[in-house]
Amino acid sequence: MKPRDAMYIDGQWQKAAGQDTIAVVNPADEQVIGHVPAGTAQDVDAAVRAARDAFPRWARTLPAERAARIAALRDVLVARKDEIAETVTAELGAPPAFSQAVHAGVPVLVAGSYAELAATYSFEEKIGNSTVFLEPVGVVGAITPWNYPLHQIVAKVAPALAAGCTVVLKPAEDTPLTAQLFAEAVDEAGIPAGVFNLVTGLGPVAGQALAGHEGVDLVSFTGSTAVGRKIGATAGAAVKRVALELGGKSANVILPGADLAKAVNVGIANVMGNSGQTCSAWTRMLVHEDQYDEAVATAAAAVTKYTVGDRVGPLVNAKQQARVRGYIEKGVEEGARLVAGGPEAPLDTGYYVAPTVFADVTPDMTVAQEEIFGPVVCILKYADEDEALRVANGTVYGLAGAVWAADEAEAVAFARRMDTGQVDINGGRFNPLAPFGGYKQSGVGRELGPHGLSEYLQTKSLQF
Repeated sequence: MKPRDAMYIDGQWQKAAGQDTIAVVNPADEQVIGHVPAGTAQDVDAAVRAARDAFPRWARTLPAERAARIAALRDVLVARKDEIAETVTAELGAPPAFSQAVHAGVPVLVAGSYAELAATYSFEEKIGNSTVFLEPVGVVGAITPWNYPLHQIVAKVAPALAAGCTVVLKPAEDTPLTAQLFAEAVDEAGIPAGVFNLVTGLGPVAGQALAGHEGVDLVSFTGSTAVGRKIGATAGAAVKRVALELGGKSANVILPGADLAKAVNVGIANVMGNSGQTCSAWTRMLVHEDQYDEAVATAAAAVTKYTVGDRVGPLVNAKQQARVRGYIEKGVEEGARLVAGGPEAPLDTGYYVAPTVFADVTPDMTVAQEEIFGPVVCILKYADEDEALRVANGTVYGLAGAVWAADEAEAVAFARRMDTGQVDINGGRFNPLAPFGGYKQSGVGRELGPHGLSEYLQTKSLQF
């Protein structure tokens, strides 16, 4: 798509208040592919005022009408899926097949699920002598990350619209072209003016202005825990609601008796997808000491299938590349054993990092504790299930994870003891209706399905 030099505010493309722009770089070849406006507090204010003005009308629409508009949006996303995939590949670097299947495909499923939920959800209930109404929170400030640029937008905007809220979106500055494409889809779907608004810009400027704006009733943010703390503090000072989906350091626990080869291969694939830039990636593989050497050998063989520039794309920018390579160097320094990959850049051009596997990792190592956000897997050993549980729960995060066992009930019993918001059992499939979100410092609130819809609703009870 051709980058637009404007913001989408109140149903039309409007020039930004300032002249500054943000360069969009293709991380595979390091070439600038376009520029978008660097929005200011003035642009944010215009967008919030448009959302505020549109809110009463949109909140009064029947759920069936909101469902029809979201369904129309889904259909536009389907029609433009090739353009979406090409745009994500250009600005994020994801391999084309992954962009088609995941970056373009998953948002269609999520949008469709909210079209159905908007039509069927019960927005009122009887409790004794009271009637309880579930009403939209108001204006939502949505701040989304670069790693899943369209999915994260749809996961916030679709439930907000289904609830009857209006939205101002500030996308990540690395992947704003996908957000512009989404705004075009909103317009094409016939969603009324002001219901959805887009402001591109830098996080410390436009993002902070949106989080602190007095006209915003709820801030929904996905990104790092460090930034999430700042946004939570800003929102808390204004006594406004927040939904925070933050970092992760997920454990992939392989219990004795599980299909070891399958568990290891699926675990490697889980981390290598999206070049490891997934907050829920199972970056810590926990294996019983009796099977440890076999698991390490299997992982080393499995990772050779993920060739750089083909199945594994670049990281999003030079800063992220340097950050991940620094973690790999730190792992070696602290005594972890490299069995695949390493810190050296695998290609001369592009922000690539070699798919990397560490063995002999101990729970206290930096690579076992901090979110790396790259194609790096750490393999840890345990002596018994109690130790495996301590290691699995032994970080500040609790976003996602996996458990493998010969007996499903055994896996479920272990998963129930994990301080984790979502756990895959023996390779469980993605479910767009299941709530996604974390324990501890992985966030506050849930996305997807009816639980995600409820984040954008508030209750009013009438006593009779």
